[in-house]
Amino acid sequence: MSQFSSSSSMQPLNVGNVVTAGIRIYRSHLKDYFLLALKAYVWLLVPVYGWAKFAALSALLARLAFGELVNQPESIDSGTRHVNSKMWQFLLAGLLLFLISFGIIIGFLIVASIFGGIITAIVTKLGNTNTVGITVLAFMIAFIPALLGMMWLFTRFYIFDVPIAVEDNVGATSTIKRSWTLTKGYVWRILGISFVAWLITLPFSIAVQIVSSIIQVIYGLLLRDNSPIFAVLYSIVIIALSFASGAAILPFWQAVKAVVYYDLRTRREGLGLKLRDRDV
Repeated sequence: MSQFSSSSSMQPLNVGNVVTAGIRIYRSHLKDYFLLALKAYVWLLVPVYGWAKFAALSALLARLAFGELVNQPESIDSGTRHVNSKMWQFLLAGLLLFLISFGIIIGFLIVASIFGGIITAIVTKLGNTNTVGITVLAFMIAFIPALLGMMWLFTRFYIFDVPIAVEDNVGATSTIKRSWTLTKGYVWRILGISFVAWLITLPFSIAVQIVSSIIQVIYGLLLRDNSPIFAVLYSIVIIALSFASGAAILPFWQAVKAVVYYDLRTRREGLGLKLRDRDV
């Protein structure tokens, strides 16, 4: 990994450093992290308990990556014991974040509707008969700031699962508060990091979509035989492909989140942490 001196550690990492660090951490533990992520996705097939396991294993990836960053690497078994002890807290935190996100979306839709209604009413009073066009235009004008506002709010919860995975005495509600506190003032930086990380994973996602399309075409040709065997095989292949592709990307995103969390804690809490002075 790129070395960061103690002097540079007092400055926010730039987008390139964060993403590069995430890539190198994942690359150095490619097999272990991929298998952990694949195990997490398989657990999704089990309702409730499996969802909690998925959340815990996902957070474990961030915890392991953070250990690498602070030069305190942890074994998978040790990390697993820690996240398993908080497994239901991870699920509860995810549920709380879902409810918060749902509320944010509903709130912005209401605001956009009110804004569009006010603009339409004003234009109608002025005698403009093209109320439909004006209403559409008003909603379009309201959409951009509403979208930016939602992105800003969602980014405040970007690292919500990392504090509970790394810190002691952090629960479902306090981990969300920690994310809100740590990300204050760094929203647009985090959005930039997310965008660059998304661009890096985009070619892989496109390749997976192409493979999925090819499989669908083959399945369409075989479907002419009306064989239930092909239907079952198709479902198995699609699920396996989805899980494998998700397992390939998830560790990268969790590693990036760990680097962001590391950087934010250094900035806000003066931990003086240093990335290890060698490639991880």
